[in-house]
Formats: sequence, structure tokens, C-alpha cells
Amino acid sequence: MGSGLILVILLLALLLWAVTIYNGLIRLKNRVDEAWSDIDVQLKRRYDLIPNLVNTVKGYAAHEKEVFEKVTEARSRAMSANSTEDKAQAENMLSNTLKSLFAVAESYPDLKANQNFLELQRELTDTEDKIQAARRFYNGNVRDFNIKIEIFPNNLFAGILNFTKRQFFEAAGAEKEAVIVKF
Repeated sequence: MGSGLILVILLLALLLWAVTIYNGLIRLKNRVDEAWSDIDVQLKRRYDLIPNLVNTVKGYAAHEKEVFEKVTEARSRAMSANSTEDKAQAENMLSNTLKSLFAVAESYPDLKANQNFLELQRELTDTEDKIQAARRFYNGNVRDFNIKIEIFPNNLFAGILNFTKRQFFEAAGAEKEAVIVKF
């Protein structure tokens, strides 16, 4: 009877331990998903600002058609990207095309003084800052999640329960360089 009780206690302890690991994995997985949702919200805000910005610049620089097309195409590609890696690449491309749009604006003093343009620029800058903060938050949660599923003995449960590593939202090489925009 004594060894049976010890076996039951050991099995209950093992079960409690497994439940604790599982709940920790679920908690971190949900934090990663929430962090991705935060990025998504800011990207949506960015996508909504871009057409207004393009239209404002078009009014002053109608002959810059190629730049407008590139921005519109990059926005569409970013909006339709699915995986984290594809989304990161598309967002980096969109950031680069926006830089070219702002470079065009540099050539038009009247545009740089336009209140609508200045407000859109301010909102886009604010949104870019929020995207950067959301990326950091997401990457921190991805780091914690990936560590949790890779350490022993969690990796045993993670593999059995199909928890897989998440990808970081990384900036492309050009995005890592300092950007100077003058208006």
C-alpha cells in the first residue's frame, strides 16, 4: 500500500509539472500572438495614411507617376503578405518607397509648407515610432517563447504538442541604416 501511494503521488506530481509547462507555453504563445496583433494594428494605421499622403503629394508633383506607383504597389504587397518573414520584407520595401516619396516632396517647397502634408507626415512619423515599439515588444515575446520551447525538459513537451519556434520581425539591411529625411 505504501509504494502504491508513493507511485500515485509521483504520477500526480508529474502531471502537475506537465500542466505547468503546458500552461506556460500557452501563456507565451498568446503573448506572441497579442504582440503580432499590436504590429498589425499599427501597420493598418500606416496603410490608411499612405493613400492620403500620396494624393497630397500628387497635387504638387503630378509628373512623379513612377514614385506613386511604387508606393501603391509596395502598400498592396505589404497588406497581402501572410508570413512574418514575408510581412517583414514587404514592410521594409514599403518603408523604402516612402523614403523616395519624401525625397520627391523635398523638391517642392509649397508642398513642404502644406498643412495637410505636414499633418500626414507627423502622423506617419508617429505611426512609424509605434510600429518600431510594437516590433520590439513582439520580438521580446518571440525570444521568451523560443527559449521556453527550446530548454529541457520543455522541449520534450513542446515537440509533442507541436509548439514551433516563431520568427523575429527583423529589419532588412537598408532599414538598419540611419535615415536622414529633411523637410
